[in-house]
Amino acid sequence: MFEAKLVQGSLLKKVLEAVKDLLTEANWDCSATGMSLQAMDSSHVSLVSLLLKSDGYENYRCDRNITLGINLGSMSKILKCAGNEDAITIKAPDTNADTVTFLFESPNQEKVSDYELKLMDIDSEHLGIPETDYSAVVTMPSHEFQRICRDLSQIGESVIISCNKEGVQFSASGDLGTGNITLRQNTSVDKEEEHGMQV
Repeated sequence: MFEAKLVQGSLLKKVLEAVKDLLTEANWDCSATGMSLQAMDSSHVSLVSLLLKSDGYENYRCDRNITLGINLGSMSKILKCAGNEDAITIKAPDTNADTVTFLFESPNQEKVSDYELKLMDIDSEHLGIPETDYSAVVTMPSHEFQRICRDLSQIGESVIISCNKEGVQFSASGDLGTGNITLRQNTSVDKEEEHGMQV
């Protein structure tokens, strides 16, 4: 039996939105430590490695390791049926299950809905991700990075990221010209979370 309840269901919705454009289908590996996913996109350019630890759930039960092969587009459609305040419970009866159940509960229990999703048999291999020493580490809010990429995509198809002691520069060039965005070291682009930059 596998069952995992996430009180903040919006977190799972956000995670899925982040990966569904890269991956069409993937195996969710469920174990006592949590739910994990590792897969490459169809062009073998991006590797997604994701772990949702068991202690992040209100209730988490995994009697034995189980693999859930899921079409992420289909899962996304089902999760859109959940409200952002809903608790989401994922259930699979045993290792031979051919469906997974998603249970959505509103905070006041006035609305409870459940959906069954057919599982897939997906061939995949786990890739070893080597430990790497990086010459630069930049910490910034994801929404700021997303905005920079979106803005520079108006100029060119690729972005060059350059780091030095002063900060980080994002550059793009294309037919209409060039664009550069520089974030200075220790710039607080999100003061609420006080995420600065380390270079």
